[in-house]
Amino acid sequence: MCGIWALFGSDECLSVQCLSAMKIAHRGPDAFRFENVNGFTNCCFGFHRLAVVDQLYGMQPIRVKKFPYLWLCYNGEIYNFKQLQKQFGFEYQTLVDGEVILHLYNRGGIEQTASMLDGVFAFILLDTANRKVFLARDTYGVRPLFKVLTDDGFLGVCSEAKGLINLKHSTSLCSKVEPFLPGHYEVLDLKPSGKVASVELVKFHSYKDEPLHAACDTVETLPSGSFDLETVKSNIRILFENAVRKRLMAHRRIGCLLSGGLDSSLVAAVLLKLMKEINVNYPLQTFAIGMENSPDLLAARKVAAHIGSEHHEVIFNSEEGIQAIEEVIFSLETYDITTVRASIGMYLVSKYIRKKTDSVVIFSGEGSDELTQGYIYFHKAPSPEEAAEESERLLKELYLFDVLRADRTTAAHGLELRVPFLDHRFTSYYLSLPAELRIPKNGIEKYLLRQSFEDSNLLPKEILWRPKEAFSDGIASVKKSWFSILQDYIDQQVDDLLLEKAAEKYPFNPPKTKESYYYRQIFEKHYPGRSNWLPHYWMPRWVKATDPSARTLKHYKSATQE
Repeated sequence: MCGIWALFGSDECLSVQCLSAMKIAHRGPDAFRFENVNGFTNCCFGFHRLAVVDQLYGMQPIRVKKFPYLWLCYNGEIYNFKQLQKQFGFEYQTLVDGEVILHLYNRGGIEQTASMLDGVFAFILLDTANRKVFLARDTYGVRPLFKVLTDDGFLGVCSEAKGLINLKHSTSLCSKVEPFLPGHYEVLDLKPSGKVASVELVKFHSYKDEPLHAACDTVETLPSGSFDLETVKSNIRILFENAVRKRLMAHRRIGCLLSGGLDSSLVAAVLLKLMKEINVNYPLQTFAIGMENSPDLLAARKVAAHIGSEHHEVIFNSEEGIQAIEEVIFSLETYDITTVRASIGMYLVSKYIRKKTDSVVIFSGEGSDELTQGYIYFHKAPSPEEAAEESERLLKELYLFDVLRADRTTAAHGLELRVPFLDHRFTSYYLSLPAELRIPKNGIEKYLLRQSFEDSNLLPKEILWRPKEAFSDGIASVKKSWFSILQDYIDQQVDDLLLEKAAEKYPFNPPKTKESYYYRQIFEKHYPGRSNWLPHYWMPRWVKATDPSARTLKHYKSATQE
């Protein structure tokens, strides 16, 4: 996890512009480099480094003797760089996994490069020999990337939007800062003036398709076309374990977030099992957060005892949670209701990990709810086919919601997140299964995933079959949820008249509740006029909902009242 930043064709003094690069310093606390591009005085790269792999030669932009005309600035981890080296006979000059991008590009161009990378990434690749700039981002947007491109060809690129909004250009601020689309690459021509012109934006991978890099994966070819339940369950276990195994690549200590729900518990259990197999010489630290006696804390304690991790509990009170709201919204760059709510716990636990431990590479369970139909409203899906479509829509929008939350809350404290549920091969296989296999069954969501691990003894049965808790609710007790605490506080901060006139003040995505109004006010304070970064609020489907919390759904209420 690092922070990348680059400018092409800047009219302003670069020493002034580079102050913007410092806005993302939290993403790379270990080192910083600012480098001009030879022959293009108005082009430069900025890089904040979190040293996770190759601590000696990992600074960026990466340049190697074999390709002196290539400059690479990237944020991510490429898990198959050794397999690609073996397959194509690449001669690496460093131990940096990202160096493979240069070799792939030289061998087969940008299309093959982006398609063959098994990992999470956002990168800027400059080819001065052919006068091209390339931008690319992984399938689910696990690593963030923003860009601004003006009509006259000034390009700014950054890991977070906050590194671009104050850039100066021709005496005005750059206006249209936008997220770079996941699963795409863009080709731009570099003119002698340093300015650029976009040539094409190409989607290189659809999450339903088996990725091109599967051909050189470490897992053997799975039986295809057979949807026999035992075969399916076995394939799910094999691919998930493989997804966790490949993410063990690190020279820094590995830890795991653990809410005690199904997703994080499965990740933690498989992670610890694999760490023992390869004789990692330190215990796995797991981290849970909640208010006193919250359901998540109690469940996580049970899981940690079962798997034998070194468990840490972070207990916060309502005052600490409320005080964190503004810095969380600043970090997130969004005002989405459920994203802000759920981010507070994750932000506070990340803060604890950074201050009190030496774990840096943090595993988490993001992506499972979208992939395996884990949200409670999936019980209301009119048909398996519509549930499957909704699952795909959620995966497509992950970069705006849960993946955004997971990246920003951890990156704010210089941690690197790893999310095995979003492994390309695992997700493409799961999505290839018949729609009726993937729906909730017997009133239980993620039924197939739970069933797949039932005989593994990885988790206690009551955890494997624990019903879904909304993360923002699971961190507090059922009697007085974090949801209720927030409502009570915000009710005092926003008066009724302000809410009545909300649509006049904020015509785009107008707030409908005091809570959403409160978040929007804070967002506009830091990012005025940027409300279009969030195309729409996250809301459940097939139910009449005005609030995204699972607590407001009937299925949840009946489950928690039993």
